[in-house]
Amino acid sequence: MNEKIKDENMEKLMRAILTLETEEEVSGFFEDLCTVSELKSMSQRLAVAVMLRRGEVYTDIAAKTGASTATISRVSRCLSYGSDGYNTVIDRMEEKKLI
Repeated sequence: MNEKIKDENMEKLMRAILTLETEEEVSGFFEDLCTVSELKSMSQRLAVAVMLRRGEVYTDIAAKTGASTATISRVSRCLSYGSDGYNTVIDRMEEKKLI
């Protein structure tokens, strides 16, 4: 975990997420934890990551998702130079035919 955000509370949050077993549990937890705006932003960034991995261009991604070019650029940097979080999740979702 990035040392800038690593602390006891963050570690507890990551462990808490790992305890969730069903989509319903995940949904309930995140609805309690996050605002609607935060959830929409996170889901938008995941959609952007999927589209970038498929080779779609920024203008098409922006039109389809409503994401700003700044958001698209940030997600792109994470896909290339980040902690592999997006890549891990997208790989697993593709393997399970969830996307």
